[in-house]
Amino acid sequence: MRFSDKVCLVTGGTSGIGRATCLRLAAEGGTVIALGRDRADGVETVRLITKAGGKAFFAACDLAKPRAITATVKKLLAKHQHFDILVCDAAVMTFDRLIDLPLSQWDMLMTVNLRSLVQLTQLCLPHMPAGSAIVAISSVHAHQTTTNVVPYATSKGGLEAFVRGLSLELDRRQTRINAVAPGAVDTPMLWDNPNVKSGAEKIDKSTVGTPEELAAAIAFMASADASFVHGTTLVVDGGRLAQL
Repeated sequence: MRFSDKVCLVTGGTSGIGRATCLRLAAEGGTVIALGRDRADGVETVRLITKAGGKAFFAACDLAKPRAITATVKKLLAKHQHFDILVCDAAVMTFDRLIDLPLSQWDMLMTVNLRSLVQLTQLCLPHMPAGSAIVAISSVHAHQTTTNVVPYATSKGGLEAFVRGLSLELDRRQTRINAVAPGAVDTPMLWDNPNVKSGAEKIDKSTVGTPEELAAAIAFMASADASFVHGTTLVVDGGRLAQL
């Protein structure tokens, strides 16, 4: 049980890759805190984990609201005292041409996708013991992308730069930081993408992964099995990057 006695905070833990990661960490002994906006989905994540014999809690938090993040982490620390694992999975996308995109949408996306990672890292790091790990969820769009998703691709490129840069400031024996870059994964974010719906972005279904496949990679990066992996990005994409 790689996460026995570990407190694991997972943003976006109410659906998709985030929920699958919560289930995987809990199945390996972790005490999981699923953080997200939707209470009903959060309660369902907790139900699935407890039904399987695991331990989990839901924390409601809108990552577009920095004050809410600070208040939520403060509340969680009062209960759990520390965090061993931080997985930052929550993200949003926009699907407009940059020339048509309101700057308020750009700012909101960057707040959720990138600023929340920075803020959570600042808040959690002082309370992360030796052997802890941060895993930030990136995307193949940080490397190769398609039209009308410039803000999303930019945020993920920034996320990977953040991971590389912060790794130089961290002692990997204390806290490691890495990223995982999924390709096309069977989640609402993929199938609700207007580019996919219209056929502008072609998806080979043979290269669509499952949330559970991504959760396995994330759990590896968060575990002591990856103790020598620091400041890098693991691409888990079924060959999607080569297609892009």
